[in-house]
Amino acid sequence: MPNPKRRMSRTRRDKRRTHYKADAPSLSTCSNCGELKLNHRACPNCGYYASRSMFVPKG
Repeated sequence: MPNPKRRMSRTRRDKRRTHYKADAPSLSTCSNCGELKLNHRACPNCGYYASRSMFVPKG
């Protein structure tokens, strides 16, 4: 297999990596209590998902 002839400089490497960014997680509002929650997960505040109780939150 072919290998690189020369070492890639830090600048060139970092220029390539500028597009690797972390995205903010998408949030939605809970249909039961209105708090922000992660999509496709039970609400950590009230324990509901798709209008059904999944668990009773602590505290």
